[in-house]
Amino acid sequence: MTTSPRSAFGAEFAGAAGFLNSATYGLPPTFMLEGLTDRIAQWQAGTLDVPAFDESVTRARAAYADLVGVPVDSVAMGGSVSALLGLVAAAVPDGTRVATLRGEFTSTTFPFASQAARGVTVTELAGAELTARAADYDVVTVSLVQSATGEVLDVDALKAAVAGTDTLTVVDLTQAVGWKALDLGWADVTVAAVYKWLLAPRGTAWMSLSPRVAASTTPHLANWYAGEEPWSSIYGLPLRLADDARRFDTSPAWFGVYGAGLTMPWLASLDRASVEAHCLALAGRLRSEFGLPPHDSAIVSLPVPGVPEHAAQALTQAGIRASVRAGAVRVGFHLYNTEDDLQRLLDALAR
Repeated sequence: MTTSPRSAFGAEFAGAAGFLNSATYGLPPTFMLEGLTDRIAQWQAGTLDVPAFDESVTRARAAYADLVGVPVDSVAMGGSVSALLGLVAAAVPDGTRVATLRGEFTSTTFPFASQAARGVTVTELAGAELTARAADYDVVTVSLVQSATGEVLDVDALKAAVAGTDTLTVVDLTQAVGWKALDLGWADVTVAAVYKWLLAPRGTAWMSLSPRVAASTTPHLANWYAGEEPWSSIYGLPLRLADDARRFDTSPAWFGVYGAGLTMPWLASLDRASVEAHCLALAGRLRSEFGLPPHDSAIVSLPVPGVPEHAAQALTQAGIRASVRAGAVRVGFHLYNTEDDLQRLLDALAR
C-alpha cells in the first residue's frame, strides 16, 4: 500500500500509516533518510569525509544525556546494549547478587548471567517484589519498559528502595527513551539502543555510568576512538584514553551514528510531555476498547483468541504492522501514529 508521507511534530514519515511496530524498529524521518542517502552516495563516490562523523557522535551523545537526564561526560557509545552492559557485568565483584524481573529481555540479563563462573547469581523476581527487595541485592538490572508486555517499572519505588544503600541500579531504556519523558540521573547505569523509539539505524547504543561504576569498570574494548584525542591516538603506545566516559567508547558505525546524530537531537528538541501524552492517549484508548487495565505505556500486549501468529498475519493483510511477543500481539504507538492507525487496528481485530 502506497501512502503519502505523514507529518508528525514537524517531521515527515513515509511509512507511518498502519505502522504499530516501533517496539521492534522505529521509522526514519524523511530528513534523516535524505541525509543518510547523501552520505551513502559520498561513500559510493569515494568522497566520504570520515572525521565529519565525529560531529554526529557528539550530537547524539549530548542528545542522549538530555533525553535521559544524565551528565554528558558520563555517556559512552557502543554497538549494542549487551556489549555495553558486558563491561559493567565484568566489573562486578565475584559473588555479586543480581536481581531482575521475571521474563526480562535477555540483553539486560545475559551479560550478568554469563559471569556465573565467578559466583555471580541472577535472581528473577516479580515487579513489586523487585522494588521491595532491591536493597537485598548488590545489583538490580531491569528495563524501564518491558519489551514483551509494555509494563512500566515503578522507578520512584526503585529509587526509594536503593537510596542510601550500596545497591547498583542498571536501567535499560531501549523501550522508553524517545516516547517517554525521563529523568534518570539517579541511576548508576542507563543504556539504550537507538533503532527503536529513537528512530535511528541499528548499530549504535549509549550508556551512562555513575562515578562509582565508571571508577570500577575496565575499558576492555579500548581502541583509538576511546582516546582523549581520537585522531592523535591511532598509533603507538602508551595507552592514552579519555578521562571521562568516552574511554569506554567503541569506534562508531558511521552511517548508524550519523542517523542518530540527526534523529536524537530532534527528539530532544520536542516537548517531551506532549510526545508522551500523544502516545499514551492512543494506547489508552486501545486498552479501553479491549477492557484492559489502564497503564501508562505506549506498548500494548493484546490477548487474542487462537494462534497469535495467525492474528498477526491477518493484521498484516489489513495493512497493520505489529509483532508477536510472549504469546500475544504487541503494538506500540509512537509520535507518528494517529487515530487512523488505531481505528484501522480496531476494524481489523473486529473482523
